[in-house]
Amino acid sequence: MENVVLIIHLLLALALIAVVLLQRSEGGGLGMGGGGGGAVSGRAAATALGKITWILAIAFICTSIALTILAARKSSSSSVLDRLGEAPASEVETDAPAGSDLLPPSSDDTAPLVPRAD
Repeated sequence: MENVVLIIHLLLALALIAVVLLQRSEGGGLGMGGGGGGAVSGRAAATALGKITWILAIAFICTSIALTILAARKSSSSSVLDRLGEAPASEVETDAPAGSDLLPPSSDDTAPLVPRAD
């Protein structure tokens, strides 16, 4: 069920992006400029793309809420912080102190591996 809602959600997102990009730009961000006279009036003319945008946006919000409800049902009743105290700490044992691999080699480490035949 969750996968079906997620696929519908993704398709709605892509359709919403496409419809918004198809709309004609009216210039000026947030209603500024444009000089259209009635562009800042109380009610703009609703075009077909405008109506489709609203329908897709409402459907997108509904699928977002549905996905949130599905995820909440799936989650456990305990908090993540409650589970932190229960998990045993994993200890990694090393022979060398931390950061020793960053130091230059000591004088005994620089001895040649193969003896020279002089």
